[in-house]
Amino acid sequence: MPIRFGREITGDLDVLETREWLVTNGIGGYASGSAAGSLTRGYHGLLVASLTPPTDRRVMLVKLDETVEYAGVTYALGTNRWASGSVSPEGYKNLQSFELEGSVPVWTFACGDALLQKRVWMQREANTTYIEYTVIGAAGPVELGLSAIADNRVFHNTGRVAWPLTVNALADGVKVVAADPTARPLTVRVSQGSVAPANELFTNFYLPQEDARGLSSSDNHVHVANFQVVLTNGGTVQVLASAEDAPSFDTKALSTRRAYDQSLLDSWQMTRAANAGVAPDWIEQYVLAADQFIVNRAVAQQAAGKSVIAGYHWFDDWGRDTMISLPGLTLVTGRAPIARKILRTFAKYVSQGMLPNRFPNVGDTPEYNTMDASLWYFQAIRAYLEATQDRQLLQDLFPILENIVEAHVNGTRYGIGLDPADGLLRGGQAGVQLTWMDAKVGDTVITPRIGKPVEINALWYSAQLVMSDFAKQLGRDPSRYDGLAAWALAGFDRFWNAAAGYCFDVLDGPGGNEALLRPNQLLAVSLRESPLSAARQKAVVEVCSGALLTSYGLRSLAPSDDAFFGIYTGDQNRRDAAYHQGTVWAWLLGPFVEAHLRVFNDAPAAMRILSTMSDHLQSAGLGTASEIFDGAAPFVPKGCIAQAWSVAEILRCYDKIEQQLLQP
Repeated sequence: MPIRFGREITGDLDVLETREWLVTNGIGGYASGSAAGSLTRGYHGLLVASLTPPTDRRVMLVKLDETVEYAGVTYALGTNRWASGSVSPEGYKNLQSFELEGSVPVWTFACGDALLQKRVWMQREANTTYIEYTVIGAAGPVELGLSAIADNRVFHNTGRVAWPLTVNALADGVKVVAADPTARPLTVRVSQGSVAPANELFTNFYLPQEDARGLSSSDNHVHVANFQVVLTNGGTVQVLASAEDAPSFDTKALSTRRAYDQSLLDSWQMTRAANAGVAPDWIEQYVLAADQFIVNRAVAQQAAGKSVIAGYHWFDDWGRDTMISLPGLTLVTGRAPIARKILRTFAKYVSQGMLPNRFPNVGDTPEYNTMDASLWYFQAIRAYLEATQDRQLLQDLFPILENIVEAHVNGTRYGIGLDPADGLLRGGQAGVQLTWMDAKVGDTVITPRIGKPVEINALWYSAQLVMSDFAKQLGRDPSRYDGLAAWALAGFDRFWNAAAGYCFDVLDGPGGNEALLRPNQLLAVSLRESPLSAARQKAVVEVCSGALLTSYGLRSLAPSDDAFFGIYTGDQNRRDAAYHQGTVWAWLLGPFVEAHLRVFNDAPAAMRILSTMSDHLQSAGLGTASEIFDGAAPFVPKGCIAQAWSVAEILRCYDKIEQQLLQP
């Protein structure tokens, strides 16, 4: 399924602006915008550099507004919305088509009988973006004008323009310097043509996506240069924007990017069975998308670590998201060495038996408010070992895993510990969010889930059996973990809500047991070691299928509940209130599909459920998967346009389905 559309979409600005593109550099930097070329978010920019990979992200080159002079007629290619309500210029009207070539976005503009293509990509592991323009058809000369709009602000700080900027002329561009001593200079160079430096404040860019989120919807930036170049048929010009020292053009930059994309697909193909046949091309697009989340992260002043950006545009790397995403992003795609680096990176920061929830910048204090990241660590390590048989890593990490288990048995932060009454894990305290349902408005946690959450205890039970297996592999006594597993299994029977026919979501909370119909119980079916009987597994899948399953994931709360939110919208308080109260989460397709395979052994049916995500590639974040969707039809995509665990779980479940289809 090629990601491509023509004037049926490009001619409608309201629709076109809902399509966003994203390219990344592997160190936390990115380039992103609407397919229309207009700014709709404060996070958009042609160069959003990561100064301390993968964090400290700065909006630097915001956009290039283009015009074409051809055969005596002026054509606008750029588009801007203004706070006044006007749209000027209206270059989207000259956009004939948009497509993705692998990971590279391509715009084709029609100016009379002349066709001009634009491409954007980033250099790997460098804060450098290339913007290339090529005339692919023209009867005469095409004069291209480029107006460079820049900034140098933290990417969250919409509206806080880095002004004044100093614009220094270069022979082939400009060097833009901010007064902020923590900022890096921005260099913008052009491969041919003339340069005219500028230094003019442009105010009141209107950002409709931020308006919809109840945030600052007006932004200001600086016009720093004009570039002019005359091209003939087949002619090409490149613009290079960089936060690196002394950046220079690489004539092979685009071919290098294309070769890298192909290497990602080749690595994935090598992990598939020889008789697997041709995979759907929409799965190939998700393989390319998976790479966008993998980033470098320094560990203890060393630059050798790896981590996972949870989502674009605004998330950093999170422990829980990383461990859930690791199998799909790295193992399914044939990139086990990256998985190994991620596992070792997080091992450096285990404290009191806990993985960080929010990963630290070098020298910063990690945040450990998570009850499940450490438990997902066991699942990620097992998946890695099964893919690689890397006994050395198991030997190195086993003492850390032992520490995690004992810390949970004895008790650790936030009241997390083993209840000697039933062998289950409990945890939580007022004002702290510990599970993946972690929305908080001010000091109020929307879904506190204090007590014994069902998925936490499914993960705890599984972790003990994982540890038993690890101990056996290392020639150690597994009885400690077998005993904890048996204890947890007996206690888990308390989760069954016979009156409702499914599991309690939380046991022993401040108000007793929570009987809300939520998708968390699916982990008690999807994990390899299920603590539920076959009959109860089937009941869980059926009730979740009937009340929670949608085209793009599972609702976080059943629509029949009075607290259900069908639409995720409004200011941050309203959005956070809806975040886990009915909003659909794409990553939950992972446990649902795996649970469905386990209960019904029907790979074609599971494939039909998963394949709805093929259509989603054409909307919201083009070529990737959104974080969330409205809980009510038509399930409009919301939140981050690209979310790591959404992409990862699609890939992991496709792999599971394919393996089952290939079984004799």
